[in-house]
Amino acid sequence: MVHAVYPGSFDPLHNGHLDIIRRASNIYDRLTVAVLNNPLKDNKLFSIEERLEIIRASIAGMPNVSADKFEGLLAYYMRETRASVIVKSLRAISDFEYELQMAHLNRQLNPEVETTFIMTATRWSYVSSTRVKEIAMYGASVKKLVPKASFAALKRKFANST
Repeated sequence: MVHAVYPGSFDPLHNGHLDIIRRASNIYDRLTVAVLNNPLKDNKLFSIEERLEIIRASIAGMPNVSADKFEGLLAYYMRETRASVIVKSLRAISDFEYELQMAHLNRQLNPEVETTFIMTATRWSYVSSTRVKEIAMYGASVKKLVPKASFAALKRKFANST
């Protein structure tokens, strides 16, 4: 049984993320969407618990997918959870250079781990959590960019301006 982990900040989860989750869940026996508590990112809109709540609502109905949180190095989290595959998505060639370095580092820290890359679907290649937050903050609708749970949470955060 292959346990894969799809790590990220997911602040907030958007349809590009959800597409990768669906596709990876069809490839691997078990998939954990792992929310990183990253102290290097200071522009967090949602708490870890809020992000987990959004993810859990969005993956309901996907029996082999779960959500979890972690701090520290992904390679160590992989060892703790006995997961063997890291799932990363690539929107553009510029993502590849960074993700390739991370894949090599994770493999160095935990030789039992493989990293797989899933190309983001073209229809979501321009979507990022940063852009979603920015659009919502200015009161424009992000309804077509995010799952229902994210939309509702953004609506609450920005006092009905989405």
